[in-house]
Amino acid sequence: MPETYDPSFDELRTGFTAAVSHELRTPLARILALLDSTELPDADVPALVDQARAEVEHAGALIDEVLFLSELESGREVVSLGRTDALPVLEEVVEELGDAAARAGVELRAEGDPNVDLPLRPRMLRMVAENLAENAVRYSGHGATCTLSIRRTGDFAVLTAVDDGVGVSEDVLARLFERFYRADSARSRRGTGLGLAIVKHVVAAAGGEVEADGGLGRGLRIRCTFPL
Repeated sequence: MPETYDPSFDELRTGFTAAVSHELRTPLARILALLDSTELPDADVPALVDQARAEVEHAGALIDEVLFLSELESGREVVSLGRTDALPVLEEVVEELGDAAARAGVELRAEGDPNVDLPLRPRMLRMVAENLAENAVRYSGHGATCTLSIRRTGDFAVLTAVDDGVGVSEDVLARLFERFYRADSARSRRGTGLGLAIVKHVVAAAGGEVEADGGLGRGLRIRCTFPL
């Protein structure tokens, strides 16, 4: 039977393309402004060049994540291929992000059952763990602690990222996993806005579910549940 045309797909693709274009224009506009500023009298050229370099890196990270998400959605990335012991990956991510966390005043921890594995390729599990940890480093606030944990609960394996930071309002919790969504203007200045969307997509592709809970002043918990 011929496939049924779904106009909503074109609408989704068009909206995604427009969002990507908008997100790329922002760092490019900043780069142009910074370069123009180097011609001003008494301009601190080295500082402006450093800022421009940071914007280039941001644009590069955005492009990488857009391509990765596109690969996931087109089926070219196999998410579930074997199983991976979770705790060692969580510990590696915490160690690798240690310097960035220290600069942000955030403490990262990893804990849990060393015997629990997840239905994800190592790369996919690392991508999930990195995005969960980076989200906490960027947004939980100075003095916060974020713990990545892995547990077995009945017939499920549960990967959780919980922090005791500033949190977000309850009415936007469900939107945290939307592409490019930022809860406030502070979030718009950091990250690509794709990290948690990638987390949700990878977990769902592996047959799992993602949920978030918390509130302003009550931190944030992101719970990824996988069938064993």
